[in-house]
Amino acid sequence: MRRFRAARLAGLYAVAGVLLAGVLAPPALGAGLLSNQVGDSVAAIEADLAAEKPPLTTTVTDRDGHPIAVLYDQYRLPVTADGISPAMKAAIIAIEDRRFYDEGAVDPRGVLRAVVNNAAGGDTQGASTITQQYVKNFLINVVHRGDPAAQQRDRENSVARKLREAKLAVQVDRAMTKDQILAAYLNVVQFSRAVYGVAAAAEAYFGTSAAKLTVPQAALLAGMVNSPSRFDPYAHPDAAKARRDVVLDAMADAGSLPVSAAREAKAAALGVLPGGPRTPAPNCLSAKPEAGFFCAYAVDYLERHGFTPDRLATAGLTVRTTLDPKVAEVTKQAVSKNVHTREPGVAGTMAVIRPGEQRHEVLAMVANRDYGVDADEGERSTDVVGGVSDPFGAGSVFKIFTAAAALEAGEAGLRTPLPNPHSGCFTPPGADRHTSCYPVTNLGTYPDPITLADALATSPNVAFVGLEQRVGVPVVLDMARRLGLRRTLTTNAAGGAPITDPGDVRSKDPRYNQPQAEYFRGLLSFTLGTSPVSPLELANVSATLMSGGVWCPPDPILAVTGRDGAPVPLEGEPCERVVPKDLADTLRQGLSEDTVSGTSARAARAAGWDRPDFGKTGTTQDSRSVAFVGGVNDFAVSSLVFADGPTPRTVCPGPPVHLGRCGHGAFGGTVAAPPYFHAMERLLAGEPDQPVPPADPRYLRAR
Repeated sequence: MRRFRAARLAGLYAVAGVLLAGVLAPPALGAGLLSNQVGDSVAAIEADLAAEKPPLTTTVTDRDGHPIAVLYDQYRLPVTADGISPAMKAAIIAIEDRRFYDEGAVDPRGVLRAVVNNAAGGDTQGASTITQQYVKNFLINVVHRGDPAAQQRDRENSVARKLREAKLAVQVDRAMTKDQILAAYLNVVQFSRAVYGVAAAAEAYFGTSAAKLTVPQAALLAGMVNSPSRFDPYAHPDAAKARRDVVLDAMADAGSLPVSAAREAKAAALGVLPGGPRTPAPNCLSAKPEAGFFCAYAVDYLERHGFTPDRLATAGLTVRTTLDPKVAEVTKQAVSKNVHTREPGVAGTMAVIRPGEQRHEVLAMVANRDYGVDADEGERSTDVVGGVSDPFGAGSVFKIFTAAAALEAGEAGLRTPLPNPHSGCFTPPGADRHTSCYPVTNLGTYPDPITLADALATSPNVAFVGLEQRVGVPVVLDMARRLGLRRTLTTNAAGGAPITDPGDVRSKDPRYNQPQAEYFRGLLSFTLGTSPVSPLELANVSATLMSGGVWCPPDPILAVTGRDGAPVPLEGEPCERVVPKDLADTLRQGLSEDTVSGTSARAARAAGWDRPDFGKTGTTQDSRSVAFVGGVNDFAVSSLVFADGPTPRTVCPGPPVHLGRCGHGAFGGTVAAPPYFHAMERLLAGEPDQPVPPADPRYLRAR
């Protein structure tokens, strides 16, 4: 029996020797000697090793290049060999592969021992050099990171896997220097669930850089590589310290650390950061309060333009956005002063866009809410600025679209008198005899008739519903889309995607199964702004008018570069002229009296505001939403305050602004306009006035 076992082992050693010779031989010879199971897979994996790069964080910055957030799947910060402390290199070599600099890619004795032992039915043997470990970790953490089945094969205890790994290690050893391999290994290994690579680990565990890791710190990290969960210094501090001390002893035994220094290091505390490992949130939740909603919109914008979430989280991109930090800070302060962050049930938003005929750059998107997941702290994880988030609408702001459509159709000019009785009942054109008329009443006393210019300033309902009836609701809807309500009008009357699932009872209700562009075609209430709307798109309406009638998408991106610094193409929607410049200028002139003698004039005087600008306020039924939309100098702005809780009620003017029962609810001029005045006054301090363009004579009277 002993002779049989000895003969069997001798045969296994011979087979293992042949296989190992195939691994270590030149590629052409090796491919012929390796088993089919090994050889068939190696070529494909070699291609993956050459093509794949470790996932890196994507950095999102403001327009000045200052980081505002990081996106990642694996928190990894790349570092070269020169950027890793000697202590870290010595620690990992002492505990993982003491002969690293003297050996080849594979330890022949170790591989022979492992192959024979495994084939003979014994426990699986490791026998991996750092080069082999690099290959294994690269396959698991990079090439197959999204494929659990492949990762399992990368870990399986088989001769084929060990020999495949050895052959790949040989290829790596031929292509890279030892220093490069060591740095690559330390860049790819995992230290916790999210922390990968020594630079990220140094920052997350100690708040330092890989270059500044001390001996005790380096020993702790080197010890964790063997089993990050088992030697987690937070969950298992005693095991982590014991493992660290093993590494220190190994360093002393290897001669890379004096025994006295090892003894001193073993006496040191773990020294990890409290409450760690400390890593930024892997998304826009890491952004500052004034940048969170902007960041979320920028990510959404990139995803809508071809960047997958995985690419954003792994490609190591730098996304330079249009965010202006000063504009964001000032507007955030203005909206938070107007409505407290934790005020129950009330959201205040402001969006600011820089107009232009080539681009509409988004400068700020802020809210009294912070971007986050703690609702009790007033946080919201949905985009309350960029999304179709105001469920109650912008009120009389939508009269802008009726006025623009009337000017274009020649139905009215700024000096055209409009019928304006105290009340009226209107039937949409083309309605059958069974259609009930739509009753409308003016809230206040107005001239009858009233010119379009005066109506824009004082906002009577009857005059505008009558004008909308003459122009036609479909024409007004089309004007709203052209000027900027692109995404808004694709949502249903509840602000969501149209519901077409027959299993959902709402799919039979036009309020839910149709986009707003269809649902409101026969409803004269559209000009009164009763439908859900995006605050950002309302600011872009102002930007379109300020750009001489040229619509551009509200763009949050200046540039995207890859991990190598090369530009990454980003194809956005093209700008388009949607109305003539003279019409846009005339409409701005028609809106220029709002802050002088119109619905926001009193608030403007209280704020000491006297700059030439244009604007329009809006207030919805029961004051559940109030708005101001306008522009001054190079800022196109929307300011909306609306009920955003599960039990919406009237927004009361305060102070503080709140939900409840009040003598009268808030108005666009009293609650939405003041943050605009306060923010713009600060941002334009010392800047000269820019006059509003004059009206074109062709648009003063109906044609």
